[in-house]
Amino acid sequence: MSVIESPDTSTRILRAAFRRLLEDGYARLSTRDIAAEAGVNHALIHYYFGTKDKLVLAALDTANNELLERQTRMYESAGSFAEKWAKAREFYEQDLASGFVRVQMELWGASLSNPTLRQGFLPRVTAWRRIVEGGVREALKDYQLELPFSADAIACWISDFWVGMEFEMLLGLTEQEAHHQEALDAMQRLLDHLDEQASRGVPQAADERGGLAAMKGDDDGPGSEHAGQD
Repeated sequence: MSVIESPDTSTRILRAAFRRLLEDGYARLSTRDIAAEAGVNHALIHYYFGTKDKLVLAALDTANNELLERQTRMYESAGSFAEKWAKAREFYEQDLASGFVRVQMELWGASLSNPTLRQGFLPRVTAWRRIVEGGVREALKDYQLELPFSADAIACWISDFWVGMEFEMLLGLTEQEAHHQEALDAMQRLLDHLDEQASRGVPQAADERGGLAAMKGDDDGPGSEHAGQD
């Protein structure tokens, strides 16, 4: 192995750590394998990052920080919340293909039995939840919805759904077993319905059955025009 040290040594180490975490998982992750893939002396990993846990968190951050900014820009941009939900689904497919979802889930799992890793990982998790909470608050204000529960409760449902869906998909649960896409489509229909009602000037608080019908795609309810558009 040729050992190379240059100004971008830390960048090569981070990229190698991400690839090895994706391929090997946290449990089998070896800093020597990371050094070999990066083409650097093993001692440089400890020089730049100190510990394996600090390295994997830094490797996650190379993608995580950029994706958090991307998600924030999307929620702050113009457009309906139905469009933003559709864009979030596109982002998810991209993050699944890039390996980010798998890497993040590896650190979720490892954090259960690793207090040191968990302490560093949890702020990354809560950063995603804060973005969702902000988006939900803006949606409730925009739709002028008056509900018997808080925006934070709705954000919790959404955040935990995505995390649970990611775990189940990585475990291999099929659509027939878990109905992930059906649930995503149901939310899309609900947001489409709310956007349409808002454009008509219909008070949202007085249309509770309409919102539920939109999710179910009932033929005899106000959401029937969205049925079958999955």
